[in-house]
Amino acid sequence: MAQYSKESQSKVKRAMDEMKEGKLKSGHNGKKVTNPKQAVAIGLSEARAEGAKVPDKKNSSSSGSGKRQ
Repeated sequence: MAQYSKESQSKVKRAMDEMKEGKLKSGHNGKKVTNPKQAVAIGLSEARAEGAKVPDKKNSSSSGSGKRQ
C-alpha cells in the first residue's frame, strides 16, 4: 500500500471537511462538490501541487472503462 505524507493527509482532511460543510467547489466549473471521492481527489491534487509525498495518479484510460474496439 502506498504511503501518504502528513501534509497530504491534512489536505485531504481539509477538503473532506469543506465538502461536508458545503464549501468545497470544483476548480473547473465552480460547482459544489458532493462526492467524497471527488473531495479526496481535490485534496491529493492540492498536496501534489505543493510537492507533498503522494503516489502517482492512476491512469483512468488504461482501465478500459468505456471504449470499444
